[in-house]
Amino acid sequence: MSRSPSLPDQPRLDLDPDMSDTERLDAIQKHFKRIVSVNEELQHRLSDATERRQDLREEVRQLKRRNDALKTSALYIASVEEVSDDGVVIKQHGNNQEVLTTVSPQAAEQLEAGDRVAINESFAIQLILDDETDSRAQAMEISESPDVRYEDIGGIDQQIQEVKEAVEDPLTNPEIFDAVGVEPPSGVLLYGPPGTGKTMLAKAVANETDATFIKMAGSELVQKFIGEGARLVRDLFKLASEREPAVVFIDEIDAVASRRTDSKTSGDAEVQRTMMQLLSEMDGFDDRGDIRIIAATNRFDMLDEAILRPGRFDRLIEVPKPGAEGRRRILEIHTQGMNIAADVDLDSIADGLGEYSGADIESLTTEAGMFAIRDDRTEVNLQDFESAKEKIERSDDDPDGVINYQY
Repeated sequence: MSRSPSLPDQPRLDLDPDMSDTERLDAIQKHFKRIVSVNEELQHRLSDATERRQDLREEVRQLKRRNDALKTSALYIASVEEVSDDGVVIKQHGNNQEVLTTVSPQAAEQLEAGDRVAINESFAIQLILDDETDSRAQAMEISESPDVRYEDIGGIDQQIQEVKEAVEDPLTNPEIFDAVGVEPPSGVLLYGPPGTGKTMLAKAVANETDATFIKMAGSELVQKFIGEGARLVRDLFKLASEREPAVVFIDEIDAVASRRTDSKTSGDAEVQRTMMQLLSEMDGFDDRGDIRIIAATNRFDMLDEAILRPGRFDRLIEVPKPGAEGRRRILEIHTQGMNIAADVDLDSIADGLGEYSGADIESLTTEAGMFAIRDDRTEVNLQDFESAKEKIERSDDDPDGVINYQY
C-alpha cells in the first residue's frame, strides 16, 4: 500500500529582539517568500489530487458498467417469420430454430414478417431492431475512390475500352443507349491468369466514375451458417440500390459460382444456395437500375454455366498476360518515378520478359530498386534489373514458391 506524501514543513518566523529594523524587514520578506512557495506546492498537490479523484471516479463508473453487463443475460438475434393470433413465429439466426412465442398485443401490432428482433434464452422478444443492412456489407463499401487510373494500367488497352463501354458509359452517358435503343450490358466478367490487371481495372472504374464502389470477395460470401451467405448477397445488392449509381465488384467469383455437382454435403449445398441467390439478384424481376456488376476470376473453367449466360454477364473479357508492347508500357509505368541509369534499355528488358504478368513486372522493378539500395546507390542500373530477374526466376523454380529476401 502506497503512503501519502508528507506535507511540507510550515515556515516559522523567529525574530531576534536585538535585530535592527532593516534586519527585521529582511527576515519578514524572506518568511513571506517561503509562505508563497509552500502555498504554490500545496496548490499543485491539490490539483494533482483533484485529477486523480476524477480518474478514480471514471474507473469506478467503468467497473460498474462492466459489472452490470456481466449480470445482464445475453440476447440473441432472430427474425420474425409469421405474426398470427396464436403468437409470433421467430427463427433464431445461426441454428435456424423456429419457435412460437407470445407477445403483448401492443408489440404484435408493431411486428411484421421479416423484422429483426432480440430475444432472451426463453425466446421472449426483448427488442425490435432496426432493419439495417448487414454490417459486413456496409464494411465492403468503398467511400473513397482508389488511386488508380486507366493510364496506370498497361498492356490491356482493348480490355480497358470494353470495360469502359460496358460499365462506365451506361453510368456517365445513358442517353447514348437510349438513342440507339439497346440495353447496356448488365455485367462484365474479367478472367485470365493472376496478376494481369483485373482488380486494377475495377479500381480504375471506381476512380473514373462518381458511382459508389462496393467490393467483395467470393470467399467472403461462403458463410458458416445456413442462409447467411444468401442474406449477405441480398444485403449487398440492397446497399447498392440505396446508393445508386453503384458498381459491385465480385473478386474470386469462382469461390461461390463454381460448377454444381451432385455432392450432398451441407457445405456444398450452402455454396449452391448462395449462388442461386446471386443469380436471382443479377436477373431478378425488378429493374436493377444504375447498378453495374464486375466480376473477376482466375479459374474461368470452374464457373457454372448458369452464371455465364447472357443477361447476367453480357461481356466476358479475357485479360491475358501482356505482349511485348504491353510489357514495355508496364515497365514505363512502374519506372516513371525511379532514377534510372542511362544504360537501362526498357525495350530490351521487355523483350526478355516473355511470360511475365503485370504484377511480375511490378515486382521486377521493385527488386531492381532494392538491389540499388543495397549498394547504397540512388540510381538503378541495368545490372540491377538483370539481378532482379534472376532472383525472381530462381524463386519461381523454388518448389516452395518462397522468395528469399537475403540479397
